[in-house]
Amino acid sequence: MDINNQDNKRIRHGTIASVVGIIANVLLAISKIVVGALFGMISVLADGLNNLTDCGSSVISTISFKLSAKPADKEHPYGHERIEYICSLAVAFIILLVAFETTKESIEKIISPTEISFSFWILGVLIFSFIIKFSLYFYYKSVANKINSSVLKASSIDSLSDCVSTGVVLISFLICKFTGLNVDCYAGILVSLFIAYSAVGILKDVFSTLIGKSLDETTLLEIKRKLLSYPNVLGVHDLSVYSYGPNKFFASAHIEVDASVDVLVSHEIVDFIEKDFMQSTGIVLTGHLDPIVTDDERVNELREKIEIILADIDKRFSIHDFRVVFGENRTNVLFDVAIPYDATLSKGEIKKILEEKVKLIDHKYCLIVTVEQCI
Repeated sequence: MDINNQDNKRIRHGTIASVVGIIANVLLAISKIVVGALFGMISVLADGLNNLTDCGSSVISTISFKLSAKPADKEHPYGHERIEYICSLAVAFIILLVAFETTKESIEKIISPTEISFSFWILGVLIFSFIIKFSLYFYYKSVANKINSSVLKASSIDSLSDCVSTGVVLISFLICKFTGLNVDCYAGILVSLFIAYSAVGILKDVFSTLIGKSLDETTLLEIKRKLLSYPNVLGVHDLSVYSYGPNKFFASAHIEVDASVDVLVSHEIVDFIEKDFMQSTGIVLTGHLDPIVTDDERVNELREKIEIILADIDKRFSIHDFRVVFGENRTNVLFDVAIPYDATLSKGEIKKILEEKVKLIDHKYCLIVTVEQCI
């Protein structure tokens, strides 16, 4: 995987999409603001102002692609890709500001209503806007999925919201024409609510990512399957993946190998996995060498029995770092239990059940168990 070529491709596609957005939104903003002001339709004017903020958002997107591509430095050893998330927040706050201002202006127009006159110019501008915004939605979504861009995902959601907003304005305009009811101001408030809703969705998604959202389960399983595909790897546990940007991931995992193999040979195996993983996936992996005993029948038999006990509690539970220290009067059994975050039993309850069940196998067994949540 050529990381530099991937970054260049990302900047190129992202910049082109942003420029297309700037041109389209400037055109729509000018036409709506002029027509809305001339014919006194606050909802059309509000929709035009929303397009103007979309133009600003596209400018922010263009800047974000340039800044996030900066290489790592002393102050930012993990790179600058998270700048894109910050820019997504800026886009969302701008959208919220427009929603507030248009709501305020709509309420003022409800208090002091103005006459609205029908014009085919308004009808034409609204239909044209709907077509352009619907096209931008699919275009942004396609490019966002191709280069995994949070800014363009935010722009695609905003474009879809704009389609709904423009549809509301169009319906209110037709109601005014055929019934004589002036619902323009109320449509302006609806448009503002749609705008605010899209902004809240963007904020929620970006905040979740910045806090440390887990990768989807399918991707994590693919990573785990890839690790298990390497020769001499007996198991993988404690897999964690950390995102420092849309395309910058770091991971750590405990890689189980046969304890009877020379430690230098096992270290070389893990070292190869780390390098190959980086080249094939772009993920910076740190592997923890975890030797396990495979040739002691007593240990293997006891492990199998405890695995059956765990499966009876919850089939999703698993054990790792299993060790047994045999003694004359007591035998210490040490291992970790990995449980999902949505497990119904508490850690204390799981330990208690295990202790009771294992004592039935042999009263000399003394459990030293760590129960940990995992993805």
